[in-house]
Amino acid sequence: MRSIYPVLRYPDVHAAVDFLRSAFGLTVHELHSGPDGAVRHAQLGHGDGLVMIGPGPAPASRPADDDYRVYLAVDDVDAHHRQARAAGAEIVRSPFDTDYGSRDYAARDLVGMVWSFGTYGP
Repeated sequence: MRSIYPVLRYPDVHAAVDFLRSAFGLTVHELHSGPDGAVRHAQLGHGDGLVMIGPGPAPASRPADDDYRVYLAVDDVDAHHRQARAAGAEIVRSPFDTDYGSRDYAARDLVGMVWSFGTYGP
C-alpha cells in the first residue's frame, strides 16, 4: 500500500496532465472534472507511484534549478530525457552520472517546477 502522495498545484490542471504525460511519461490513473468540464483532480502514475494534481496557483517564484519537487526513478534516463526535451520540457541539467551510481537529469514542467529523474531507486 502506498503511503506518500506528492500533491502538485497547477493553474490549468488539464494542460498540466497533457504536459506531464507527453514530456515525462506519466499515465492517467484517475481524472475528475467539475460541472464546467475543468479538471479538478487527477492522479498520475509512474511505475507503482502516484502524484496527485489539482488546481491552484503556480509557484510564486521560479524555483532554483536544484529545488526538486518530485523525483521519479526511470530505467533509461537518456531516453526519458530525449522524450522530455522533444515534448518541450526545459532541461535544467542534462543527464549525468552521480558518485553513488545513479544516472540523473532534471527538467522544469510547464509552470517552472523542477522534476528530477534518475536510475536510483530508494
